[in-house]
Amino acid sequence: QVQLVESGGGLVQAGGSLRLSCAASGRIFSYYAIGWFRQAPGKEREFVAATTWSGSSTNYADSVKGRFTISRDNAKNTVYLQMNSLKPEVTAVYYCAADSSRVSKVRVGVAWYGLWGQGTQVTVSA
Repeated sequence: QVQLVESGGGLVQAGGSLRLSCAASGRIFSYYAIGWFRQAPGKEREFVAATTWSGSSTNYADSVKGRFTISRDNAKNTVYLQMNSLKPEVTAVYYCAADSSRVSKVRVGVAWYGLWGQGTQVTVSA
């Protein structure tokens, strides 16, 4: 059974940084890509960033380009999301998720990702 566990969330002041981790267990390489999504109170879940396990394809939401970086450590079955220059508007629960379909580019739609972690709260204070 494949599981995803997020960690690294917390409370940080505006301008600060956090690194989220998504640790995968089980046959995770049967899933082609890992994505990060976030959901703020009263809003829909939205795409943040994604990468294939091979690193052949990555993608970012326009709102985080230049400030967030997704990376992976295949030996640890872990995907990271480095978040810099944080702003209060990025406060949300952050989820990692896995996409099992082999496509040339990682996908951004929530519906494509069939396996989800439990989420980790990120709060940025002004």
